[in-house]
Amino acid sequence: MSVRQLRLALQKPIWRATAPLRTCGRGLRALATVAGSAQNHKPSNYGQPLFPSHPHLLKPHELTPGIPADEYECRRRTLMDSLPSDSLVVLVAAPIKYMSGTPEPQSSYKFRQASDFWYLTGFEEPDAAVILEKTSNSRGYRMTLFSSGKDSAKEKWEGARTSFEDVVSIFRADDALPIHVFPARLKSLAGIYSNIYIDSPNASTKRPPRTAKSLLRYLRQPLAPLIAKLRSIKSKREQQVMRAAADISGHAFAKTMRFTQPGTSESAIAAHFEYLCSLSGSQRLAYVPVVASGPNALIIHYTSNNQVIQDGELILVDAGCEYNGYASDITRTYPASGSFTSAQHDLYTAVLTAQKALIGQCTETASFTLHELHRRSCDFLRVELNQLGFRLHAGEVERVLYPHFLSHPIGIDLHESSNFDRGELLKAGMVITIEPGIYVPPLPQFPKNFHNMGIRIEDEVLVGKEHPMILSVAAPKEVADVEGACQGLLGLQPL
Repeated sequence: MSVRQLRLALQKPIWRATAPLRTCGRGLRALATVAGSAQNHKPSNYGQPLFPSHPHLLKPHELTPGIPADEYECRRRTLMDSLPSDSLVVLVAAPIKYMSGTPEPQSSYKFRQASDFWYLTGFEEPDAAVILEKTSNSRGYRMTLFSSGKDSAKEKWEGARTSFEDVVSIFRADDALPIHVFPARLKSLAGIYSNIYIDSPNASTKRPPRTAKSLLRYLRQPLAPLIAKLRSIKSKREQQVMRAAADISGHAFAKTMRFTQPGTSESAIAAHFEYLCSLSGSQRLAYVPVVASGPNALIIHYTSNNQVIQDGELILVDAGCEYNGYASDITRTYPASGSFTSAQHDLYTAVLTAQKALIGQCTETASFTLHELHRRSCDFLRVELNQLGFRLHAGEVERVLYPHFLSHPIGIDLHESSNFDRGELLKAGMVITIEPGIYVPPLPQFPKNFHNMGIRIEDEVLVGKEHPMILSVAAPKEVADVEGACQGLLGLQPL
């Protein structure tokens, strides 16, 4: 198939729960009952996709695609059970971010919910907050969710919002209150509870929303490290969503390899990858992609993507989509001409050999930390490079040829590592990246035939008890598979 053919193919009252809410493991009867009357293309009456309005995206028992309501309930209960008595948990939704400071109407970026807030609630609307109070009842806590509620005038411009009644019946809140009463409610509860756990407002926002400002005076104990411990171990449902995200990205990699030709711009490759992910249901890319051809691959975080690919060059692509709330992160390096040169093949094989050995050690029984895996990656790469004729001095691998860390946890966030201890032993259920790389600058101490080559190979790995699982297996990685994808020999489906 030619490139041309490939392209062508290619407002209601406040509501309270009046009956005990279901606990972990029970079905979501309220949502299933409402879902019974779902019709195709029925206008949404909610502030996010739910089964009644989007049966093509969710199943009846799911609160967000792939994740049932029971799982959100279990997350909250696990968190609250871990806290001392007399505890209060407070989170706020992410602020809306605008593309410019012009007067109304402003143009906003596509909204993405705050990760911890979404992890505990599944609620995807802005202008929201949640308060969890630890109690002695059978549920173990009381949940109050604050939101905008219904506003027909505002919804005409911005779309539907979830009613307070539905916040109770679908999202399992005990109370549903307007967001404007959140500061007063927090103030009244702050004098009652001695253990208050709060996420601090987003420091990157110049003007934090009123709900975030109201938290500043109550900052006592950080909440993020506690939620990070829960998020570090992925449930079976989360693993399935992450595998789906990795599959979307992996297939996009294979087709993008076929799309690439000398003379193609790096930006076109980035756009093509994003297009393929969007066609498969991805809501957004997980990060700005790196498409680095030739010597640009020596820049670890190269995102300019403004060069034209030359014949004979290698292309390093670091990209991944976000799908149903979970990120993917994959890097592949492949030849623009469709076949590796002898030198490219040798250096690529060296990195691949090290990467595969490291993946094999991503098990709980191996008892490694990320720090220990990184040290081993330096040792593996040093051995491989010496076999290729490098005469390495002490520290040259770490300082010059391989300056980045081997791994990071991944999940709802691309880098779930701000509250992760690299000295912690790996446990089954963790998902991490394994991404060794070699970047050879044109310096006389390194063999000339490898100058200006940058090669990184990155996979997402689910840590197992005794055997790891590569989630990003759909992205071609073996030399024969990479060349086959580039040459259109893998039997890829037309776009």
